[in-house]
Amino acid sequence: MSHEGDVAVGLSIEKSEFTAKEFERFAAKVRTDLKALSRLLERPGFGVGESSIGAEVEFYIVDPDLRVLPINTDIAARVNDPQLTVELNRFNLEYNLSPQAFNGDPFARTEQELLAAIHRINQQAAPLNGELVPIGILPTLRQSDMGAHVMTDVPRYHALSKALIRQRGEPFSIHIGGNDVINLEADDVYMEGANTSFQLHWRVPADRFADYFNAVQLVTPIALALASNSPSLFGHHLWDETRIALFKQSIDSRSPNHKTWRHPPRVYYGNGWARSAWELFAASASLYPPIIPAMSDEDPMAVVDRGEVPTLAELRLHQGTTWPWNRAIFDHTEGGHLRIELRSMPAGPTAVDMCANGLFVIGAALAVLDDIQHLTSILPFHYTEHNFYRAAKYGIGAEVIWPHKDQVQLQDMPLLTIARELLPRARNALLSTAVDESEITRLLGIIEGRIETGMTGARWQRHITEQLCESLRPEEAFHRMLALYMANQKTNTPLHEWTTTP
Repeated sequence: MSHEGDVAVGLSIEKSEFTAKEFERFAAKVRTDLKALSRLLERPGFGVGESSIGAEVEFYIVDPDLRVLPINTDIAARVNDPQLTVELNRFNLEYNLSPQAFNGDPFARTEQELLAAIHRINQQAAPLNGELVPIGILPTLRQSDMGAHVMTDVPRYHALSKALIRQRGEPFSIHIGGNDVINLEADDVYMEGANTSFQLHWRVPADRFADYFNAVQLVTPIALALASNSPSLFGHHLWDETRIALFKQSIDSRSPNHKTWRHPPRVYYGNGWARSAWELFAASASLYPPIIPAMSDEDPMAVVDRGEVPTLAELRLHQGTTWPWNRAIFDHTEGGHLRIELRSMPAGPTAVDMCANGLFVIGAALAVLDDIQHLTSILPFHYTEHNFYRAAKYGIGAEVIWPHKDQVQLQDMPLLTIARELLPRARNALLSTAVDESEITRLLGIIEGRIETGMTGARWQRHITEQLCESLRPEEAFHRMLALYMANQKTNTPLHEWTTTP
C-alpha cells in the first residue's frame, strides 16, 4: 500500500527520531495550512479545470520459484525511472503512471504506459532473477518472508514505523476470519507491505468536491467486489479482499489498553458523509496525532495573500500518514486543485482489468452524482461502511444495503443485482463526458463479462487452487495457481476470459 506518493510530498525526510517540540511546531503549522486551505477554497475559480486521472500500481517481485525476492532498490537503481519508487517492503515496487486528461481514451493510454513500464522493469529485473507480479496478496507468501529484515532501508519508513509502534505500545495483532481463520502478531508495520494495490486519482471540481467524494464512497463497495483479487494469506483462504482487513490491522496504532479517548484507526472508511472538502482535511488533522513532523519554510497565509497557491506541505504530509480508503488530495500545481484518491482496489490481474476497474468506478460515481444528496440522506453513512467490509469479505457474493431514488425502505440486496443495474447507468454517465465511446464499450464490456460469468480475480484464484488441492499439497497448489495466473497475465487477456480449469 503506497505511502510513497503521500509521504514524500516535497519534504525530504532525513531522520527517523523527532523531539516533542518538533511535533508541537508541526501540529501548529498544519493548523495554519488548514486556514490557508479554507481561504483557497473560497477563492473564485479555485480548482476549476479539466478532469483528469492518474494511477499508481504496486507489484510484488518474485524469483523463478515464485517466492518473494527482496531486491526493490537494486531493480530501481537499474531502471532509473523517476516514476518507479520503492515500497515499504523490499519485495515491492510501485509505478506512478502519468496523469491523463479525462478525454479520448485516457485508460487506453494508461494501459499502454503500464504495459511498457512492466516490460522495461522486467528486462532490468531478469538478470537479478526477478519478475513483477501485480496481485493483491502473493499466494506463495510465507510468514518467514515477513519481518523487520524485509523493510526497505529508507528514513521515511523507519520514522513511520517507529511512530506507529510508539503510539500503539505493543505488537500489532492481526485476526482475520473466513473459511479459515488467521491469528498473527507482528512487532512492526511490515505486514502492511503484504498488500499491493491499484490506486486511482481522479481530479474533480473543487466546488462540488463533497458530492463527488460521497458518490465515490457510495459506489466503492460495488467496484471493490468486482475488482477483488486477494483471497488468501499464508496459505489460508480468507476474504475475497483480504487486503482490506490486513491493511487496517497491520498499522492500527491505537493502544488497546488506553482508558482515555482513543483516536480512530488510521485506516478507515470515513467518519460520515462529507459536507465539504475542507472538513476532510480538518478531520484528519484533528483526529490523528502527527507521525512525521518534517517542516517547510513556507508561510502559507502570505502566499495566499499574494494571490498565489501555497504548497501546504505539512498538511499534505500529515494527510499522507492517514489512510482512508478514499482520500482527499490537495495539489498545488496547475493553479491548485483537488483530487480523490481511490485506494481500495487491488493490483491485477491484468493491466486491462485494472483500467476497466478504474473506468467503472468513475462511471458508477457519475451515475449516482445527480441524486447523491438524496441518496446520502436516506442511507446512514455506517451502512456504506458496512457495505464496504461486506464487499471485501464476500466479494461478488455479498449482500449490501443500497438506496434507491424512489425507495421507501432500505433492504439487503445481492451486490451483483446492483452491479447489473449500475453498469448501463455508468455507461450513460460516461457517454456524456469527453471519453470516446469505443473506450467505454471496451472497458465496461470487461466489467459486464465479470458480472455475467460470476468470475473475479479472487474467485478465479480460489477456484483453481481448490481444484489443484484435490491432487497436490496446498503449498504446491498455490504455487501452480500463481504460475497459471502469471502466464495469463502476460497475455493481458481480461480475467473473465481465462480458463477455469488448471
